[in-house]
Amino acid sequence: MHVIRILLLLALLLVLAAAFWLYTPDKSRVSLEGAYLKPADAYVDIDGVRLRVRDTGPRNAPALILLHGFASSLETWEPWSERLSGKFRVIRFDLPGFGLTGPDPSGDYTDARSVQLVLGLMDKLGLAHATLVGNSLGGKIAWMFAASHPDRVSKLVLISPDGFASPGFEYGKKPQVPLMVRALPYVLPTPMLRMSLEPAYANPKRLTPATITRYRDMMLAPGDRAAMIARMQQVMLADPVPILQKIQTPALLLWGEQDAMIPFSNAADYQRAMPHATLVRLPNLGHVPFEEAPDESLAPVLAFLDTP
Repeated sequence: MHVIRILLLLALLLVLAAAFWLYTPDKSRVSLEGAYLKPADAYVDIDGVRLRVRDTGPRNAPALILLHGFASSLETWEPWSERLSGKFRVIRFDLPGFGLTGPDPSGDYTDARSVQLVLGLMDKLGLAHATLVGNSLGGKIAWMFAASHPDRVSKLVLISPDGFASPGFEYGKKPQVPLMVRALPYVLPTPMLRMSLEPAYANPKRLTPATITRYRDMMLAPGDRAAMIARMQQVMLADPVPILQKIQTPALLLWGEQDAMIPFSNAADYQRAMPHATLVRLPNLGHVPFEEAPDESLAPVLAFLDTP
């Protein structure tokens, strides 16, 4: 028994040592703001949420609102924004629970809440209408907004948008959040983050250390990781076809054929529901083409935006 107790004690010590080594606390808001806030950034109060917003380009130019994906932040759009801001008013913000916006005090991370916040931001900025550009989760928010507020949307650009069922995300059922994912608020090893980000790129070599650092820093913003879990737990997928069929706004579907996050085959689902939408295939790109190959992926978007 004495030996068994020693072995159990050693095992406990190993577990505690591993937990200590893996434990990843939040970073301070002051340090993150010092590293990432830009002169064009502002915090805007929308329905109780302190949204971090970056607003660039001529104020009287046609407005674009860029909506990022899950676990991302407004920085993901920087390569495109640099190219767009000479001709358009480019508005980006960190969705609640991501980046420097931080958690939503209401605790509501449903899609309906996200649509409400986009509408509130447009009203706050005095925008009668805008073109919505959304990737992944942001794409879903964009098409839901276009369906419910068609008079406020000039055009719609959907980049690998979320919305259709997939393994583990079925219609009418809340997803089961794996135990390892639930540990996210406590641990975030860089190698694990790299492994989760690499499938978003067709060529993982284009995922730079600086990009990984930025994703990690933003995920370590106070309260964000717990908010991500809350958002995942509140997902309730419904068949998107009836909603998508309402959308008459001119729409561009942009999809990387090497997308390992949301498969390119989903583009056909969107085209069936939105037969008027134009699909542009990106043969050698993945889930975040605006990061992976900014010039190549932006060219069809510019052509679409220039179309009367």
